[in-house]
Amino acid sequence: MAGNIPGSLLATLVRATNGIQSTPAAIKPKKMLQLFDMENCPYCRLVREALTELDLDVEILPCPNGGERFRPELLERGGKAQVPYLVDPNSGSEMYESLDIVAYLFATYGQRALPLKWRAGRLQTLGSMLASAPRLGRSEQASPGREPEFLLELYSFESSPYARPVRELLCEMEIPYILRNCGRTELQEWILPPVRAALKITPQSKLENRRVLQDMEGKVSIPYLYDPNTETGLFESADILTYLRVTYGS
Repeated sequence: MAGNIPGSLLATLVRATNGIQSTPAAIKPKKMLQLFDMENCPYCRLVREALTELDLDVEILPCPNGGERFRPELLERGGKAQVPYLVDPNSGSEMYESLDIVAYLFATYGQRALPLKWRAGRLQTLGSMLASAPRLGRSEQASPGREPEFLLELYSFESSPYARPVRELLCEMEIPYILRNCGRTELQEWILPPVRAALKITPQSKLENRRVLQDMEGKVSIPYLYDPNTETGLFESADILTYLRVTYGS
């Protein structure tokens, strides 16, 4: 099965509701945050979960093992090839350590107390390590593709089992992209998209990315990839994976 969806579903189940629901940050960064990232790294997952929960977009700079596209910059910036590494051009802050990054995001943009679950940092780290197990070997080794002229945009939320394989392939191919978070805020958003369509339900989301996707495509379904280089927009994991391999495969 393309992208091994059963294994991705298992990883999602391990993390329960983490990285799904959003309570938007009090303020949004004026300049895009950057995250040096490896998709199946359990520490990176924690940061991406927090980004979903705060409804913050981020430019992902993939750093798989053996990667040569962004790892040299990471080493130059921070002094070690360790992920995650957050760059915030708005404050000039740059940092390693997942839990430090999570605390920074909630304090700087959430402007609210760190949620209780994040105060149990070691427990979250253990849970993320368990979630990485079903995906071992995926997104960890570089298999570079052609770098696009303009950044791709992926509408996703961290624990989506269908978005995960797309993020894994982008990581393996070292293709940078803008991660547009589309967490859930409404009860109706938990209904599967085909069922929503059949029942003619259109949730009125509080999130800008969901509203943009609804206006652009007439529905919200995750993942959605938009490629400004070819003006192509695609739903469905399998279709996106095929497109990436054909369009950007080396």
